[in-house]
Amino acid sequence: MKKFLIILISVCAAFAALNSCKKTGGNTNPLTDVTNLGIGSYLVVDSTISANLNTSSSSSKVGIIVHQYPLGETVDHILLYAALGSSTDTLQWKLVKSVPYTAGSSVPLSVTPAELGTAFGVPASSFTPGSLFTFFPRAVTKSGKSYDINNAGDNGGGGLITGPAYASAFSFNAYVVCPFTGGMAGIYKVVKDDWADWATDDEVSVTDGPGANQINLSAVWPNPVWGSLINPLLVNVDPASGAATVPKVDFGDYGYIASATSGSGYVFSCTKYITLTIELAADGADQGPYKLILEKK
Repeated sequence: MKKFLIILISVCAAFAALNSCKKTGGNTNPLTDVTNLGIGSYLVVDSTISANLNTSSSSSKVGIIVHQYPLGETVDHILLYAALGSSTDTLQWKLVKSVPYTAGSSVPLSVTPAELGTAFGVPASSFTPGSLFTFFPRAVTKSGKSYDINNAGDNGGGGLITGPAYASAFSFNAYVVCPFTGGMAGIYKVVKDDWADWATDDEVSVTDGPGANQINLSAVWPNPVWGSLINPLLVNVDPASGAATVPKVDFGDYGYIASATSGSGYVFSCTKYITLTIELAADGADQGPYKLILEKK
């Protein structure tokens, strides 16, 4: 009993101490008071110039057109960086150019093959067809603050970086394109399948046609283990660049009807590489975009 009373007195003393330390007349956490927060800045995408970089053409351009969100701190200029691949590690970035910005306006952030080659210190012709470059704009404000993909803030897919409602311009992609010449049929390794019909490194079959500039993914989606084929899942390919589109089609019966409602990406003959983002629906209900990446073995 004595031991119980000692414990009880100790607990009461701890609560009394906590209560005596409690702040009154204001917020206990200064970050919960909006008057203690500063004003940031971010860039919004207006439109896309192009995502296809043709290194054999000096007039080829990739990029986006952006404007500053009007309620943010005023932007003075935009530094445009590039990385081979998609790394957000700034040590991997190469500065391409500085673009002046006038408040209230839209500005193109465009890159030519020559500018990209200069940034990397190599001839543009040395870039391998099918290579992915990611461009990272950094907004520099009049006060000297800067905002890019690493410090602009995000919230589990709902924030400034990945939240679709914000149309963030803190990164955009471009591929070094190559002409589509067909001959894509064969066995491919699954690099990514968001639809989860296949696991990474599974092997799948891709066929050509039936059109001259088409491939057929009917042996990919649906996986016969999970569903049965309704209509061929075809991909149309631009012969000049390898840019691909997916027409609307009901392709699989999984106990519900799976449909591709649209899709885009690339099919590269030069590297036997397929990367697509396909909007899917189940019994007519939108399921969102799903990534499919295949690489020939």
